[in-house]
Amino acid sequence: MPSWKSGKHASHSFWMQFIEALVVFSLCAKICECSDVDELMSTHPLIDGHNDLALQLRIRHNNHLSQVDLRNLSKVSTDISRFKAGHVQTQMFAVYVLCGAQQKDAVRLTLEQIDVVRRMCTEYKEFELVTSVQDSKDKGKIACLISIEGGHSIDSSLPALRMFYQLGVRSMGLTHSCNTPWAESSSTFYPVYKRENNSLTSFGKVILIEEMNRLGMIVDLSHTSWNTSFAVLSHSKAPVIFSHSSSYSICNHSRNVPDNLLLELNQGLIMVNLHNTFVSCRDEANISHVADHFDYIRKLIGAESIGIGGDYEGATSFPHGLEDVSKYPALIQELLRRNWTENELAGVLRHNFLRVFEQVERVRDQLSSNLPSEVQIPFEEAHNPCRLVLRRGLPGLLILATVLVLSRIFLIE
Repeated sequence: MPSWKSGKHASHSFWMQFIEALVVFSLCAKICECSDVDELMSTHPLIDGHNDLALQLRIRHNNHLSQVDLRNLSKVSTDISRFKAGHVQTQMFAVYVLCGAQQKDAVRLTLEQIDVVRRMCTEYKEFELVTSVQDSKDKGKIACLISIEGGHSIDSSLPALRMFYQLGVRSMGLTHSCNTPWAESSSTFYPVYKRENNSLTSFGKVILIEEMNRLGMIVDLSHTSWNTSFAVLSHSKAPVIFSHSSSYSICNHSRNVPDNLLLELNQGLIMVNLHNTFVSCRDEANISHVADHFDYIRKLIGAESIGIGGDYEGATSFPHGLEDVSKYPALIQELLRRNWTENELAGVLRHNFLRVFEQVERVRDQLSSNLPSEVQIPFEEAHNPCRLVLRRGLPGLLILATVLVLSRIFLIE
């Protein structure tokens, strides 16, 4: 064989071996990365701040749990199998009813949504309903926390708030996309309870300080206006959360949180939302867009103030690579690639939320000698056709008599 041919053959063989080695190295590096993420998330499994599976159960199945298998659900992004694949150990399940139910049957609908969450978390052995920090510790099951999404669910009633707490609710968002008689939403879609320069009324402050803080219920500011959020931060004795919001500086959507508000968070938590519109301000997004929010917030206020609130089943579109709850490891892998430390990610995954929850319970214990508030919202602030008020004297007696007569008529029929 001529020498030039022998040299060419040797060179070709060298490059083939080099390429094979490079492929093997890349595969090994990929396997190592996945192994690192799996180990990290097995040691520090995720507490997710927001999931609307209960809403989808109502919309798709009218809350008939007997008709579905929560271990393997189609047409949604959440089920038990995917929770396990995504290393989700605690899920804050949102109890949400439409703003159109305000002034109507919001309380009844909220009770029905609490019922379906309690049922699914007690009827499936993989779930466990929890109501405290201690209960939320990893016990090998998926812990279920209940959060009311929107203050319209309590119909401006402190007794209703207390009864929801007794049923297991441990967090409440003050508004959804509608104002309440006492707090202001970030949305202007519903033209109800508009007020000038009064984003958190005196009754709203009572709900926060005298009841939610006293009960040990986490105050959630996602969906509230910025002015309401500032007012809450100046009045709440306990730290608060944004359960599913992102950075306004990265994506200037009104649902996101501006820098000046983040800087006032003071031991609270922003749990980053994964919805495309909130992370990229477009219909399309990818994991890098989401990671940009984490990087920005960490630089501004520190990793200890960050959590994850996916918003699966509530939002309609999610980034490529984060299509369902099984995909959380891909996000953690991206953050590791961006030089986040394991300690920082352990906090983001669970320990930051547990710290806030512990502080909320500590404030509750400090206020344990306080009696339940008997403050009622002024009638003129919450007046609507469905709100019955019994008063002493002739008008009140007439109302009561009318109710009794109608009750007897219906009983006879």
